[in-house]
Parts: sequence; C-alpha cells; structure tokens
Amino acid sequence: MSLPADPRPRDRVPYSAIVDRPPLTLPGGARMAVWTIVNVEDWGIERAMPRTVLPPPMGQALLPDLPNWAWHEYGMRVGFWRLHECMRRFGITPTFAINGLVCKTYPRVAQAALDAGWEFMGHGYFQGPMHKLDDQAQAIADTVAAIKSFTGRAPRGWESPGLTETADTIDLLAAAGIEYVADWVLDDQPVPIQTRHGNVISVPYTVELNDITMMALQHHRGDEMYLRGVEHFDRLYQESEHVTRVMAISVHPYISGVPHRIGHLERLYQHIQSHKDVVIWTGEQILDWYLTQRSR
Repeated sequence: MSLPADPRPRDRVPYSAIVDRPPLTLPGGARMAVWTIVNVEDWGIERAMPRTVLPPPMGQALLPDLPNWAWHEYGMRVGFWRLHECMRRFGITPTFAINGLVCKTYPRVAQAALDAGWEFMGHGYFQGPMHKLDDQAQAIADTVAAIKSFTGRAPRGWESPGLTETADTIDLLAAAGIEYVADWVLDDQPVPIQTRHGNVISVPYTVELNDITMMALQHHRGDEMYLRGVEHFDRLYQESEHVTRVMAISVHPYISGVPHRIGHLERLYQHIQSHKDVVIWTGEQILDWYLTQRSR
C-alpha cells in the first residue's frame, strides 16, 4: 500500500483490533513482556525549562530559570544513581532514552549506562520539541552520530522529546536508519508504521505509567507508580493468558530517582518479578522478537 502525498496517522497505521490478529508467542511459555525506559536529558540553562516544579514569583517568566534547572540537575547528580542501583538490584537492563548532547554534557552518566549494558535509544539531541526545530533531519542525524560515537553502534530506537512529531518525522527517522519508535502510544502490541523508507515498528510505550504524567502533571503521591503499576500489570497479565501484551514503565531521574519515590518503583519490580512467565526486555529485544514472529 502506497502512502498519499499528505499521509495522516491512519494512513500509516490502519486500524486493527487486537482481538482479531494472528497470535504472538513469547519464548519459554511467557505470556507478556515488560520494558523499562530511563529518560536522561540535557536541560540547558540558556533555554526555557521543558518542565517546571516551581512557578516564578508573581508568575513572571524568568531566564535563566535556576530553580527548575537545579530540579533536573539533582536527577543527574543524585537521582540517576538511585535508578542505576535499582536496575542493578533487580537485574533489569533498561532502554536508555538519551539526548545526544548528554554524551558530552554528562559523560559519567552515559558511561555508567554503557558499562551496565543498557540499550541506548535516541531521544532528540537536546530536550526540546521536534516541531520547533529548524531542521529535524539534522537533529536526528546529530543524535544518531553522538550515540554511535559514544557507544560504537547507532541506536535502533527513538523516542522524541515529549513524544512530539510532525507529519514528516517518522519518514525522517526511517531514512536515518531508526527501526522502532516509542512515540505512537496506541497499542499493547508492536505495530508496523508505514513510511516512505519501509516500515518502522511502534513498540508499546506509555503516557499513563510514566512518572512525568503521574507526578509532574497529575501531582499524585509518590506511591502512585506502585499502585497504578500493579493494577496496570495485573490486568495485562490477566489478558495475556489469551493475547500477548507488552507493558512499558517510563521513568526520569529527577522524578522517580528522588528519595520519596524510588522505593515505590522497587516495590513495583518486586511484584512484576514474582510472576515467572513474564520476560523483562529492552525495546530492541521486543523489536527483534516481533520481527521474528511476523516473518513466520
């Protein structure tokens, strides 16, 4: 099927009911897959902050925005290391969604992820929306090049900052060699996205089980990650008896890496790992499994 001149999302991803699809089979009798995405970003003090925890006095915008820059900087100096230890403790290899610039501005963080064997996924060159870039293709190329130079291999996956895309972004990502994306949060299974350069696979991501949504936007208590995560997992686990499901957990060092939240994330992993017929994978492992299933 060829794409129209100005494709809409439904042109790229035709509707498909999950109950109507051919079965997907995980190895070893597993019934569902879980992947964790650790998002690490560069918040330049010269720019407006991507998110804020403290509004300026009297609502007057301020640059440089030191309080909110420091909120994020705590995550890089302290919070990341709590997440790093959490992943080590539970034997989890996460997918590392990284701004390309982080390889230069926080090499200690990037090296720790590399040494631990984490999968590196492109997350823009710096933390800013794709639709505000003057040249998306160049920003994608710069991100891929930065990660390849640091790790020795180009990223296979991509998560746009804030999941932002224009109508052309997915074509540009495919042209740059990206094989899967996390921006299209529309299913519990991987889905092929048609582009002008072949299919890119959407690996199920999450806006609901994402600490940005829960804590920075909805302002829930710290235990919301555990409470919502357990309910989310339990329902997918129940449904996966009949139809294979994929679950994502998305965290940020300056949010989930703080003292009053990290324990709730650990409790969630304890609950998930108490179920032996669940695989805990990276994004590229889910991609490779799905491609093998669909090639049969």
